[in-house]
Amino acid sequence: MKRIGLLGGSFNPAHGGHRRISVAALAQLGLDEIWWLVTPQNPLKPVAGMALLAARLASAAAAARHPRIRSLAIERELGTTYTVDTIAALQRRFPADRFIWIMGADNLAQFHRWHDWRGLARRVPIAVFARPGYSDNGLGAPAMAWLRRWRRASGSDRDWTRWTLPAIVMLRLRLDSRSATSIRASDPDWAARSFPPA
Repeated sequence: MKRIGLLGGSFNPAHGGHRRISVAALAQLGLDEIWWLVTPQNPLKPVAGMALLAARLASAAAAARHPRIRSLAIERELGTTYTVDTIAALQRRFPADRFIWIMGADNLAQFHRWHDWRGLARRVPIAVFARPGYSDNGLGAPAMAWLRRWRRASGSDRDWTRWTLPAIVMLRLRLDSRSATSIRASDPDWAARSFPPA
């Protein structure tokens, strides 16, 4: 059995903040691997300004720089759009492995907008990292009103494969202000400049 963390997103572009929470999750959750699931198109984000999948996948591979962090465009292969469907497909494909969903507090703040988010929480445990300006919003988010009763103490992080679902844990890490939004604002042509189409 492998213990695998799943960090999904647009990675438009990937950056050191993604790597930082992934390295922390490897240690705090006792993971064997983390898979960065680079989505072809996030249903909650506009198409405008979204770099090509190949450029975002290349940026993820470049930012990961760790032997246990894998950058994948597996949703394209699986033909899934929604996270809950992607996780269900991964659980069918890798029945011996255990998965945990990893996200920042910015995603927790709008988790209630995700397709079948309660179904997702019933499929895998969720680990949430603080994000500057989002942590309070995440804890007060509509989804957290439902999830709060299943919140786990952070001292039990490594036991997540034995948790009864739903289960959510808040992980502490020194806040990191890096974001893909600020990178795009300072370098709108990052994809064409760094990862030109073949």
